[in-house]
Amino acid sequence: MILQQDTICALATPQGVGAIGVIRVSGERTFEIVNIIFKGRDLTKVDTHTLHFGTIRDENECIVDEVLVAVFKNPTSFTKEDVIEISCHGSNFIIQQILKLLIKNGCRLAQAGEFTQRAFLNGQFDLVQAEAVADIIAAESEASHRTAINQLRGGFSKQLVKLREELIHFASMVELELDFGEEDVEFADRDDLKNLILRLQAQILPLISSFSYGNAIKNGIPVAIIGPPNAGKSTLLNTLLNEEKAIVTPIAGTTRDILEDVMVISGIQFRFIDTAGIRETEDLIESIGIERSKQAIEKADIVLLLSSLNATGEMEQFDIAHLLKNKDVIQVINKIDLFEKKAVYDDWLGLSAKLGTGIEALKTELLNRVQDKKTSDVLITNLRHYDLLTKTNEALNEVLQGLEVNITGDFLAQDIRLALHHLGELTGTITNDDLLINIFSKFCIGK
Repeated sequence: MILQQDTICALATPQGVGAIGVIRVSGERTFEIVNIIFKGRDLTKVDTHTLHFGTIRDENECIVDEVLVAVFKNPTSFTKEDVIEISCHGSNFIIQQILKLLIKNGCRLAQAGEFTQRAFLNGQFDLVQAEAVADIIAAESEASHRTAINQLRGGFSKQLVKLREELIHFASMVELELDFGEEDVEFADRDDLKNLILRLQAQILPLISSFSYGNAIKNGIPVAIIGPPNAGKSTLLNTLLNEEKAIVTPIAGTTRDILEDVMVISGIQFRFIDTAGIRETEDLIESIGIERSKQAIEKADIVLLLSSLNATGEMEQFDIAHLLKNKDVIQVINKIDLFEKKAVYDDWLGLSAKLGTGIEALKTELLNRVQDKKTSDVLITNLRHYDLLTKTNEALNEVLQGLEVNITGDFLAQDIRLALHHLGELTGTITNDDLLINIFSKFCIGK
């Protein structure tokens, strides 16, 4: 377990040369240690949330750098400890010199995620909110950023706190009954308990259902572009990305392997996967590409099924329905620019990847498909949260079944305790060292 009594320091900005570097210090001896190397103001006598100009000097009073020092006094800092952030010039040499001086005078170099872990342990926020800090840093689109911000501000965990407290109350009442077992008294009203379980499940089930959408928002929606050879899949990818990502030739079977790139549409990140045309072939390399195309279909949330018009203006026949079971498919006809007469093909979306005709309509349809997958305003994006919510719901189902068959209070209490345990693990009310190390080790050092 990380020793909280230590005063820690770390670079909070990215490694490498830059205009500014920020070094963060947190712990009981923060002001004492920084005062030794900072010349400008006595930091113990300044107000919290203030900036101070001065110099960092070594043991020989040689100036290392001119700096700005930000002061945050406990408990109003990020970690709820005394915190100082030193803004220096972004030279690697200067940063290393300041860190060495801090360590020499009593600091310890922070471990990965230790600042955020201290914030959690000191009650700044719950474990779900702490994990959201890492998600904010990793966010690559507006939607993933918005989801992470919502989690940081309380998200779904705050929804469950009050209901969990009520469940704890019922658990204590059931436990009390066990203490008076011989007197045949009932402290916990079974109907009220059932209503509470149903209210909890009404909160939990939409969250569980939201995981597929939330996880896709966090990591990008995988979209596989599937079709026969020479249907224009690579041209469509290039047009969507507005760059020559894939090689395009009139020769069928040019694409032998999958190509992947990302783009953001209205704040949502999509991962487009260009695949080899699916057909019967004896070419060994092409057949490997076709097999990878089938694997891409399996992994995709959305499949763009691309066909094209042949020389007579008819749609080319392409039947891979057996590969698309239970998949969200957008049917697209390409090359409509080759014919003056535009035919209507039921639910197929017509476009010209070469000219860009219909691309905006395709983007709109992609967004509509993503919105259709949304089941809750609050989203689950973390597999750990999904797993614990699922286990909580299973335990709650056991409680309901026990109420239906009127099981004894000791078995009922056991199922309630299990549900409370999973909810506690979710928010961090119940934790162990291995769990915390696993979560916070994935953070960057300065966070």
